[in-house]
Amino acid sequence: MMITGKTKVLAVIGAPIAHSLSPIIQNAALQAAGIDCVYAALPVRPGALSSAVYGLRDAGVVGFNVTIPFKTEIIPLMDDLSEDARRIHAVNTVVVEENGRLVGHNTDVTGFLAGFAERRIALTEKKAVLVGAGGAARAVLWGLLRSKVSSVVIGVRNASKGAALATDFAAHGDVRAYGFDDPAFTSALGSADIIVQTTPLGMTPHVGEMPSVDVVAIKSSAVFYDLIYTPAETRFLRAAAAHGHETINGETMLVAQGAEAFFLWTGVRPDMELMKRVLREELVRRG
Repeated sequence: MMITGKTKVLAVIGAPIAHSLSPIIQNAALQAAGIDCVYAALPVRPGALSSAVYGLRDAGVVGFNVTIPFKTEIIPLMDDLSEDARRIHAVNTVVVEENGRLVGHNTDVTGFLAGFAERRIALTEKKAVLVGAGGAARAVLWGLLRSKVSSVVIGVRNASKGAALATDFAAHGDVRAYGFDDPAFTSALGSADIIVQTTPLGMTPHVGEMPSVDVVAIKSSAVFYDLIYTPAETRFLRAAAAHGHETINGETMLVAQGAEAFFLWTGVRPDMELMKRVLREELVRRG
C-alpha cells in the first residue's frame, strides 16, 4: 500500500509497545478492506500521556488504542466514555471525532464475549467462576454480568482486592469473592458452568504454572476460558481438556477486541478470519 498525504493514521500507545501485535493485525485488515489508513505503535513516556494524547488529536490521528500502563490514567483526558469504559473504569480504544472530541471505549468486553459467541455458548442464568481480580478481570466480570449470568464467584489470593472488585459490581448482580483455599470457593467450583482464568499464570515463558483450581472437582459440562493466547493451550486448559471440558483460549478475544476498535474507527467490519490467520503466523514467527 502506498502512503500518501491523504493516508489517515491510527496508532496504539503504551510503554513498552515494541512487542504489540496490533500493528500487524490491524494493517493486514486495513489493507484487505482497501482503507487508506496506516496503524503504528507509538511508545509514550510515563508522565507524557496528556501531551501525547492531545498531540495525536491535534495532528489529525483518527483514533488509537491504549495499553499498559495508561488504560485508567487516560480517562480524565476523554470528553466522553462508552458505558463499557465507564463501568470497567478503563479505556483501550479512543475515537477522535471530526470536531476533535475524544471518546473513550473499552472493546475488551465485546472481545471477551466473542469467545463464547463463536462457540454458540449462552451465558444467561449460568453460574460463573472468575480466577483473579486484576485489570483483565474487570472487563470479564462486566461482560458476564451484562450477559445475565446468575452469579459470579471470584477466586483470589488477595482477599481485599477480591472484595473491592465484588463491591464495585455488587449493584449489577450476585458477585462474591473468596480466597482459593476457602471452602466456599471449592463449593462454587463444584457447581460452576463457566470458569474464566484472567491471571498471567501459565503465560509464556512460565508455561508450567497454573492457578490453584482443582479441575477434577468440576462438572464435565463446565466450559473453561483462559484469556492467555501464548501458549495457545495453557497448562490450565490442557488439564481441563484432559477431563473432557470444552476450552477457549484468548485468541478470539484479542482479535475481536481489535476488530471492534477497527469498526469504531472506520465504520467497516474487518475480516476476522484474516486477522486470526495473521496473528497465528506472527506468533509462530516469534516462536
